[in-house]
Amino acid sequence: MELRVFLVEDLQRMRGLLADLFSSIGGFRVVAHAGTEAEANLWLADHPGEWDVAVVDLVLEQGAGMNVISRCKADPQGGRIVVFSSYATPGVRQHCMDLGADAVFDKADTGRFIAWFADLASQENSGP
Repeated sequence: MELRVFLVEDLQRMRGLLADLFSSIGGFRVVAHAGTEAEANLWLADHPGEWDVAVVDLVLEQGAGMNVISRCKADPQGGRIVVFSSYATPGVRQHCMDLGADAVFDKADTGRFIAWFADLASQENSGP
């Protein structure tokens, strides 16, 4: 089973790299992406429960990823929320977790980010 990924990232190059990463790990499919807070919130409103993992950058072209975390958390059928940002300081990390994020990674710590997704894929593939 493939996990559906909703990608909230304003940089097109980074969206492409993440899509390639998910493809190489296997078990993930990017179902949609948004570059602004408004686009993300609109997609979430129109597609409740249609995502298993939201990957959210905190600094977007317009708006903020913090608000997207809250919107994701408001979806009772929503999945896991992962923050992937260059601004994941300890204080920001704690605030994201308080808002409902399941994991927070700095973009400089790509190895842990990849390991988290690889672990998630293996959990899903092993089943109950």
